[in-house]
Amino acid sequence: QVQLAESGGGLVQAGGSLRLSCVVSGSIFSIRDMGWYRQAPGKQRKLVAAITTGGTTNYADSAKGRFTISRDNAKNTVDLQMNSLKPEDTAVYTCNAVVITSTGYAYNYWGRGTQVTVSS
Repeated sequence: QVQLAESGGGLVQAGGSLRLSCVVSGSIFSIRDMGWYRQAPGKQRKLVAAITTGGTTNYADSAKGRFTISRDNAKNTVDLQMNSLKPEDTAVYTCNAVVITSTGYAYNYWGRGTQVTVSS
């Protein structure tokens, strides 16, 4: 079994910063793509940022220039540094990872999410 656990969410003022972290644990052979998604109440879940095993990144337009995704392959973690936060960033942020398990098969796993609230 594979589990993803997020941390680092909280309440911040507009213009502030937060750093989200996600650790993957379980029967891991290797981890391929990883990413962060977010979902606001009544809205569809959207990709915020993604990163490949080799470190290639992809960002949503709303995150470009403000957010930075990174990973530590030795620790099985992926982080999202969020700067210049806006009230529109308020959402539940969820970690995602494509994991090759010990069985040799790839699966798409999700964390339970962490709340980020940005006040004006």
